[in-house]
Amino acid sequence: MKYFILTIIVFVSSYTIAQEKFTKEISLVTDNDLYVSAHRDRYYTSGIFLTYRYLSKNKKPSLEKRILEWQIGQEMYTPYKTTVEDVNDQDRPFAGYLYGSFGIKRIYKNNQIFKTSAQIGVIGTNSYAEELQEFIHDIYGFKKAVGWKYQIKNAFALNFNAEYLKTILETTDNNFDITWVNNLNLGTVYTNISTGFYSRIGLKPLQKLANSIAFNTNLNNNQTDYYREVESFFFIKPMLRYATYDATLQGSFLNKTSPITNALKPIVFDIELGLKFTVNRLNFGYSFNYNTSKSKDLRYTYGHKYGSIAINYLLR
Repeated sequence: MKYFILTIIVFVSSYTIAQEKFTKEISLVTDNDLYVSAHRDRYYTSGIFLTYRYLSKNKKPSLEKRILEWQIGQEMYTPYKTTVEDVNDQDRPFAGYLYGSFGIKRIYKNNQIFKTSAQIGVIGTNSYAEELQEFIHDIYGFKKAVGWKYQIKNAFALNFNAEYLKTILETTDNNFDITWVNNLNLGTVYTNISTGFYSRIGLKPLQKLANSIAFNTNLNNNQTDYYREVESFFFIKPMLRYATYDATLQGSFLNKTSPITNALKPIVFDIELGLKFTVNRLNFGYSFNYNTSKSKDLRYTYGHKYGSIAINYLLR
């Protein structure tokens, strides 16, 4: 059965548009623990990210490309179950984070990427996380979530991010590679640093760092030496993170009136594994995500699992 599924994926992905150039992209990514279990609804329970990317016409000689990115995102966090109303039974606070961001991704000719971005938004009731969860629960017929009145209080959010990637290993047949990934967050919501690896196993020959859906770098124009290519691969991405601040757990230092807060665990291990492939102007991806506990005193101490679904559409 598994070989049949792989055959279908490769067959379908082979019908993608090739030898064409697209300069823009719209992306929708949704995270939810419902994607791995119909019964799990806790901790990091939902994330929605809508992104518009486009290729900059201006770049330095050392760059392959320069991609600009606008994003609207919302993240939602709850205790071990959403029907917990008693303050004493909430093992982590309800919390929502809503933001808009702008980023610049610089893709260098020596198989390196350096991206910087800034997020501005809010945490608390103004993030509309409670309303979104009520909407989702109504669709699936789940019980009404209670306890949001004790959520992390409203506060202004400003975060900065820097990301550095470098391909450190690739096989001569282009069916396997490893990229070193590093990330830094600093701001009023998250402050942490992480490092790890992104490994791809190709069902078809892999595209370079500068032209792959793995890194959202598959945009091109007349100034680039690349075209839209067929892609289909499995990936695994283990990361180790050290955190010093998380306002969705600890409450914002700009508003210290949150009724429930938790102490964070500074060291967290994350792992993401999944599949990505192309079909015509579309890119698809699904991944399974696991992380060790981010907070102390949780009811479930064996970590958290959720799924992620990504759909990208290319524009000329």
